[in-house]
Amino acid sequence: MSDRLSGLDSSFLHLERDDAHMHVASTTLFEGPPPRYTEFRDHIASRLHLVPRVRQKLKFVPLGQGRPRWVDDPHLNLEYHVRHTSLPPPGSVEQLCNLAARIFSQRLDRDKPLWELWLVEGIEGNRFAIVGKTHHCLVDGVSGVDIITVLFDMDREPSPAFEGPPEPWVARPEPTSPQVLGEALLERAVSPREVARSFRRVLRGPRRALRSATDALAAAGTFAFAGIAAPDTPFNVEIGPHRRFAWVEASLDDLKGIKDELGGTVNDVVLAAVAGALGKYLRSHGHSTAGLEMRAMVPISVRTADQHGDLGNKVSSMMAPLPVWCEDPTERMRIVTDTMGDLKRSKQAVGATLMTQLADFAPPTIAGQAARLQSRQRFFNLVVTNVPGPQFPLYLLGRKMDRVIPMVPLAKRQALCVGIMSYDGKISFGLIGDYDAMADLEQLAGDLEASLEELVKAAGSGRGFLRRFSSSGRYRENAVRSVNGSSAGEERAESPAG
Repeated sequence: MSDRLSGLDSSFLHLERDDAHMHVASTTLFEGPPPRYTEFRDHIASRLHLVPRVRQKLKFVPLGQGRPRWVDDPHLNLEYHVRHTSLPPPGSVEQLCNLAARIFSQRLDRDKPLWELWLVEGIEGNRFAIVGKTHHCLVDGVSGVDIITVLFDMDREPSPAFEGPPEPWVARPEPTSPQVLGEALLERAVSPREVARSFRRVLRGPRRALRSATDALAAAGTFAFAGIAAPDTPFNVEIGPHRRFAWVEASLDDLKGIKDELGGTVNDVVLAAVAGALGKYLRSHGHSTAGLEMRAMVPISVRTADQHGDLGNKVSSMMAPLPVWCEDPTERMRIVTDTMGDLKRSKQAVGATLMTQLADFAPPTIAGQAARLQSRQRFFNLVVTNVPGPQFPLYLLGRKMDRVIPMVPLAKRQALCVGIMSYDGKISFGLIGDYDAMADLEQLAGDLEASLEELVKAAGSGRGFLRRFSSSGRYRENAVRSVNGSSAGEERAESPAG
């Protein structure tokens, strides 16, 4: 592991403000009675050696003369990072959503390792939850999934390979501020030699280098131009530090059935569903959507097969147009599929990767100013991120993980984001909204559910269930099934355990 943050990793520190926290999180539900707190804490302790970064904290370079680096925390205290709480009776979904939103609203302490795990007891239906959050400079969505598969087991009985560290961990001495400053200045002095060496290698193939440079610049221009035109919407307002949380769950088979019948990919289905939900929400609030095309920033993992398990951020992004004006689900799906295909061919993601890599060469002060400038511009209206999770059951101390719902941070002047994660045949849409600007986040969750139902019916492929959970405490399960080529729905109110 490199101890120095990359330019992309450090940009999440620059983007963080009092009202815009840059940590990612998840709410994970488990079947069965909760483990004892000490048992849970000791279980985490036995596996920290498999993810050594979580035993480290940031050391900032004085005077901003370099990017921060990771150092061992000599005062690591698991009782600070692994926390314990319980919901009062009845332990409803409303209470869990409110608790998760409050935990998500609290900024992580930069003087300590940047993660927390909350063991939540008292959830109705003989269940418990874990609410975990980690700073974005430490993980992206895919590496976060990798950590989950390390901390949890694939069988009810723990794997013998995870019985505990081979020897007690001893923190390396923490470097002093002058030492860190000296290292950063030395690296800056050495960097020109590395650039010159790279330049000599480029000269060996000038024609290939020129063609590559031309393609890269064109891709960067495509990405930058795509981000300029994000329209003004009610979702792009000043935000506060507090959050609301709701989620919608669907069958992954249903989404695959939609893409098989209507074309495209599962990610295209997700974007079409989100676009439909945004359109319904805006029209119900009296806003015209005629000709309105919002822009979603869609992160794309560029993590190679041999990089799974590495922490840090290895992502690019695309600016995906969302046709919120289109009320016909089939037509909306076609538009999204065609548009995303065009974007992939335009090398927009390559341009985004190039622009993030440039941050590694920029002086830290310039990179910080660029990150703050980006937060003031409306390059996109919201983030929609889809992370593939493990398609097999996971276990924690013999308890089966039932579902995991992602929680994605809000950027400045962006009151809404949508995180999507699949796990064991389910796909969960986690909606995070600003507490004041999105006071009716539950309605948007209902609109997303309705948009998914439209797509299922349009494809005639309903085989699973759509569920909505939100901070209002309402629980709705809608069985959508195919009947002689058409779809019929049955709606009923049940407890979450039902």
